Amino acid sequence: MSFTREFEIVGGDFASAGRVSTEIKAMLRGIGYPPDVIRRTAIASYEAEMNTVMYARRGSVRLGLEPGVIHLVFADEGPGIPDIGLAMQEGFSTATDEMRERGFGAGMGLPNIQRNADRLEITSEVGRGTRLDITVLTDEEAGR
Repeated sequence: MSFTREFEIVGGDFASAGRVSTEIKAMLRGIGYPPDVIRRTAIASYEAEMNTVMYARRGSVRLGLEPGVIHLVFADEGPGIPDIGLAMQEGFSTATDEMRERGFGAGMGLPNIQRNADRLEITSEVGRGTRLDITVLTDEEAGR
């Protein structure tokens, strides 16, 4: 089975934040993926979606399903990440006061994605945007 679906994410739209990751989770559940795979994918997609909502003007995510693999590609038009290594450190955050008042900005987004993905590749260009390539292996022999 091979399947692809694209979703749009609107930057700054906190009212709709989480909708895409919830839809992805429901799709995976409907297909019958194991609960642990669904959980890891849902966490990674939620964190990436929230980063897009919080920082970018707009973004998209492409969900690709292939035997043994869930692939998520988040791409945004935003400020970019000047220092990816620093951004990957737990607790590092560039969240505004407004974001923190909404309960976000603990500096765990990228580390949580890394922890729940089997592979994570980040490319970013300051002033242009960021792309996250997230892979979750679905086969039991994936080692989780």
